[in-house]
Amino acid sequence: MTPAARVAAAIEICDQIIAGQRTETALTRWARASRFAGSKDRAAVRDLVYTARRRWISAQAVSGGHTGRDILRGVLMQQDADLDVLFGGGGHAPASLTDDERTFHPTQTDAQSCDIPDWLWDHWCARLGDRAQSVAQSLRDPAPVFVRVNVAKTTREQVCDSLAQDGITAALHPQVETALIISGRSGALSQCHAYKQGWIEPQDAASQFSALVLPRNSGGRILDYCAGGGGKSLALAAWTGGNVTAHDANATRMATIPDRAARAGHPIQVFENTSELSHDYDVVFCDVPCSGSGTWRRDPDGKHSLDAAKFDALLPLQAQILRAAQHHVGPNGQLIYATCSVLDDENTDQLHAFCREHPRWQIQDCHQFYPDALGDGFFVARLTQVAV
Repeated sequence: MTPAARVAAAIEICDQIIAGQRTETALTRWARASRFAGSKDRAAVRDLVYTARRRWISAQAVSGGHTGRDILRGVLMQQDADLDVLFGGGGHAPASLTDDERTFHPTQTDAQSCDIPDWLWDHWCARLGDRAQSVAQSLRDPAPVFVRVNVAKTTREQVCDSLAQDGITAALHPQVETALIISGRSGALSQCHAYKQGWIEPQDAASQFSALVLPRNSGGRILDYCAGGGGKSLALAAWTGGNVTAHDANATRMATIPDRAARAGHPIQVFENTSELSHDYDVVFCDVPCSGSGTWRRDPDGKHSLDAAKFDALLPLQAQILRAAQHHVGPNGQLIYATCSVLDDENTDQLHAFCREHPRWQIQDCHQFYPDALGDGFFVARLTQVAV
């Protein structure tokens, strides 16, 4: 495919997103219907679509339109691309630009230039203060690729050597001692020797850190209360060597945990019903549903699907999960609370409110990460019990 043909494909996919499809669904359907596209073509189209999705708001503002063509025009103009080459007409290229389409506009608001929804911008600034614009801008760019090394089986150095043999370049993360930073070719991770041996799992570095708030090889009985696909369950088992149980209110999310646990060599129990859970775990880990604001560069659909009503509904749900989870912690046990949000409403505010309501709990330590070259936006805190 020529660069212009890739733009035409991205326009088609963006129109499907506008019609209501999720980004991954639209990309998958296009790929299945476009067998002529090679792996480099598919990767290039994916990059174009995800760039457009991250910069959707500013692209609409500068192009003055709302179609897939308008959004790609806006994105490519912001990148100083040669639009006459990419919209050249003929072959599989998009039609040439009209005179009207050669007119672009400056973004009208700070929210538009930062690609944050208008309804959220004032609150975003109030909560993030001096960080508001820099955090928003970081979410407009692609996320780095990280893997978590299963330290129960191997070391980061050994994994780096193994990945190099498969043509994948990895470097030690400077802050998270289970993490590797992947550069260059990363599409073949699931086919490499290290993955097949259960030595690595794709996982953001800040997310990996949430398991490291516990001492290494500390053991004990651990409940991952909002387990989802089990990424934190696997990380907790590898780091602590503990007996991990996974639970999620939506049991279908846990469908892949048994296979992932078997590959990693961790005997993780999966319980669908809260009635199966005990009340004496040493650690209960709660990675609660959240806005996902720290991960919008990975999942820009999350930004565009969130609105004020959904955000407001998340806050009582998070509080409810904390209240329920505490009843599964045994004497002298710990409660860990995590989100992939950068907003205090979902993080420290929730914990302070919880501790006021339940004075036997106190915040032991908190860690707030913001999206940058070393990881996504993420929050994790550890709570311990005190005598009252």
